[in-house]
Amino acid sequence: MRIVHEWLGDLELPDAPGRVVSLAPNATETVFLLGGGERLVGRSSFCYRPDAARQLPVAGNYTKARWQLLERLRPELILTTTGVQNPLTLELRRRAYAVFPVPLPHSPWGVLENAVLIGDLLRLGATPLVDGLARRLLRLRGVGQGLPVYVELDLGGPVTIGRASYLAAALRWMGMANVYDHEPQAYFAPDLGEVLNLRPDLIVYEPKPWAAAGGRAAAMLAERGWGAVPAYVTPGDYLAHYGPSLIEALEALARFIKGRRGSS
Repeated sequence: MRIVHEWLGDLELPDAPGRVVSLAPNATETVFLLGGGERLVGRSSFCYRPDAARQLPVAGNYTKARWQLLERLRPELILTTTGVQNPLTLELRRRAYAVFPVPLPHSPWGVLENAVLIGDLLRLGATPLVDGLARRLLRLRGVGQGLPVYVELDLGGPVTIGRASYLAAALRWMGMANVYDHEPQAYFAPDLGEVLNLRPDLIVYEPKPWAAAGGRAAAMLAERGWGAVPAYVTPGDYLAHYGPSLIEALEALARFIKGRRGSS
């Protein structure tokens, strides 16, 4: 398969590769949901969706590869993502691996576009998956009814979203107002002292992956003096995951909002 990548240029990739290593959690999940899980022979340590992915050998993490294992796995194609994984992608290419970096989405619709792209790379039909995700996304349109929202992701420290993030685009699609939509960037460390001045009516807090943070998050928000603002705490690595299960995360947020309005 010949494809032109926006920054790697002309790429010659195997047609319908049978041995694939995915070092990007969003790509790993997508391959499984497209019905190509049997083609995967390796994953990153962060690829645990779906459960079947945990059975695959760990061929690296988000920024480093286990080169000796990769050599033994003999992948015909390696999937990465853009952004933080760019240096790893370039090193894989330097070592003569066929590698394709799946682009970061700019909106929840970008998740669907990536499913089509991965389906094309692996010659797997993406229409049923994309059709179902699109129908679910359409049902989420406007459900937030103008609700002002502050989003915080614990990525080694407090990180929030500006208007360039796919999460900000998701909030806009759902009819919510990101209180930092005036910031022309994707992610940044917020000034916690100014958050309440932006008048959020909902705080969405995402703890570190695998952190048992429900009660801890409530205590932390109270310590900041934010206890009076309703808060939705995700399970962790939920909204920050931009594979197909992002739609599930947005649906869960919508249910929380509807539940609060129904009880008020």
